[in-house]
Order: sequence, then structure tokens, then C-alpha cells
Amino acid sequence: MAAKKELSQDQRTALLTVLRTRFEKNPDRHKGIEWEKVRERLEADPAGLWSLDAMEETGGEPDVVGVDKNTGEFIFYDCAAESPKGRRSVCYDHQALESRSENKPAHSATGIAAEMGIEILTEEEYRRLQQLGQFDLKTSSWVATPAGIRKLGGAVFCDRRYDTVFCYHNGAGSYYAARGFRGSLKV
Repeated sequence: MAAKKELSQDQRTALLTVLRTRFEKNPDRHKGIEWEKVRERLEADPAGLWSLDAMEETGGEPDVVGVDKNTGEFIFYDCAAESPKGRRSVCYDHQALESRSENKPAHSATGIAAEMGIEILTEEEYRRLQQLGQFDLKTSSWVATPAGIRKLGGAVFCDRRYDTVFCYHNGAGSYYAARGFRGSLKV
């Protein structure tokens, strides 16, 4: 990811092409939403485009999944079939990363999300995503963890197995090759 949070014109054009193609391929994710309105809002928000590019570059395959009724912003989620490849093998947060005395992962889910300018999906958002398709059949994804659980050293992750969405707990410092995180962004 670039340090400068703005894309070149060529990068913007390429990203908008990818997003439009995905938008048109998956109409059930965003019924009643017109691409032109999405495009207009994206073109007016360079920071949002930069974050969407970061989501794309790390394998998230972001797509529009709704509209915030209060703000009118379009809501994007990572819609890759499995937890994004470029965001796996990470513990939950910086505190968990620092608490590991050995075999530390390279980064944390919340740290990467902050650098990308996105939010980690909540459990509710994760379940909403699963209504749009079948995701994380082989992987799992950290989700935003309630403060009480995190205070006790835990963190929460979800996946889909046996045609059911499961929510589990693990130590926040744990990390696995098949666990990453999914993000959301409002533009």
C-alpha cells in the first residue's frame, strides 16, 4: 500500500472498472442501487477510493452491499469468497501483538484495518454478508470484538460451515494461516 492516500488517474480508472464489473456481476448484493450514483460518490472521495484500492490489493474484492439510511453513504464489504489473502496470519489487535513474546505475526487485524482506513466487520455485519452468499467456507475472519471479551484477553471470529454461520472465540494473540479479517467502508 502506498504511503500517499491518493490514487493516480490511471489507478482510479482501473479500480472503477474493477468495481463496476463486480457491481454488475452481483446485482443481488445491491438491489435498487444504480452504478452511476455509486461512481459519482466514489469520484468525489479520493480517500475512499484509496481505501477501496487497499481492500482490492489485499484480496478483499469489495462490493456495494447497501446504503446508510442516515447519511446516504454507500456501504462496501469485502466480498471475496474466502478471508482476504493479503490480510491473513494476523492476531486481533496491537495489544495482542505486543503481548506475544515469541513467534509474533507480522501485524494485527485492527492495525491493518486502521492503515487501510476501513472498519473490521461486526458480527452483525458478518451475518448480513452471509445472507448475500456463502463466504469463508475454508477460512475464518476476525470480527469486531466486544470490549468485555477483549479486556479478558479474547477475540471473536466467524466462519461458515455446514451451511451455518458460526461465531467463536480465541485468544486475541492467536493467528492462523486461514484466518484474516473482512472490512467495511462507507463512501
